[in-house]
Amino acid sequence: MERPKIERLLLLVMLMSSKSDHTVEDIAQRLDITSRSVYRYIETLRKVGFAVDKRQSNLYKLVKIPGISIDFDKLIYFSEEEAYILNSLINGLDGTNSIKRGLQKKLSAIYDLTNLADIVIDKSIAQNVESLGNAIRSKKKVILKNYESAHSDTISDRTVEPFCFTTNYIDIWAYDLEKHENKVYKISRIDSVQIMQEYWENESAHNRPSADCFRMSGNKSIPIKLELSLRAKNLLLEEYPLAAKYLREEGNLWILETNVHDLAGVGRFVIGLAAEIRIISSPELEEYVQNYALEHIINRKRDPEAPL
Repeated sequence: MERPKIERLLLLVMLMSSKSDHTVEDIAQRLDITSRSVYRYIETLRKVGFAVDKRQSNLYKLVKIPGISIDFDKLIYFSEEEAYILNSLINGLDGTNSIKRGLQKKLSAIYDLTNLADIVIDKSIAQNVESLGNAIRSKKKVILKNYESAHSDTISDRTVEPFCFTTNYIDIWAYDLEKHENKVYKISRIDSVQIMQEYWENESAHNRPSADCFRMSGNKSIPIKLELSLRAKNLLLEEYPLAAKYLREEGNLWILETNVHDLAGVGRFVIGLAAEIRIISSPELEEYVQNYALEHIINRKRDPEAPL
């Protein structure tokens, strides 16, 4: 018998242990193998000690064995930021370290395997993530049922072509078929996802704007340059690890110099640590902070009980 590829076995384990049900036919399509190969892989799992439960003629699940089973909900998934931190630590190893190359290879393999992970932090939206992932892989249109829009303050169905998740599966990038533009949707605001039979028709127009180190996406490029205290630097890296690439030390202070796509992310950070951060040369950010402060003062005059 041909030895199954470890990547397919790992993905099979995740699919069979997720909260969503996957038929043999669905697994075969996702692993790009035949249904016969899926049955062979399942038998391999049985032989090495996994407990496999047959729910239907074509539906199998991995179940726990008291005392010796693995809790698959705790399988490792690395977000971009987590992968960056781990890779930075690995890069710090001596160049002659024999395990350095192996660690980097394994990290890369795990990260690639989970780019459409079945494991999400918020289990209440797991089904929507699962459905959106299936739609992306099959290039199908979907209806986002009862989507709650904070921008328009409405609840309505949205017909879209989903094509990309954001970090930790918080948002989904999709092409809006009504407005003919790419938009980002909060997955937590989707009631349910209905996969349509129609395939994408606008793939050439799909475009996910890049994200800055404050996790804001867009097509703008706004330069910022900040002077941070040691405390502000530490808090920055705790909340936004990717900012490390744009930091440099100058004496007892730290300089953050980069471009952002939207001022909301960096603006909230600066306002929250106003006494610890100085804006060096970012006129647009200075205006954003000043307008925020002015609006806050006006609101306080209207409502003295409003939170500070």
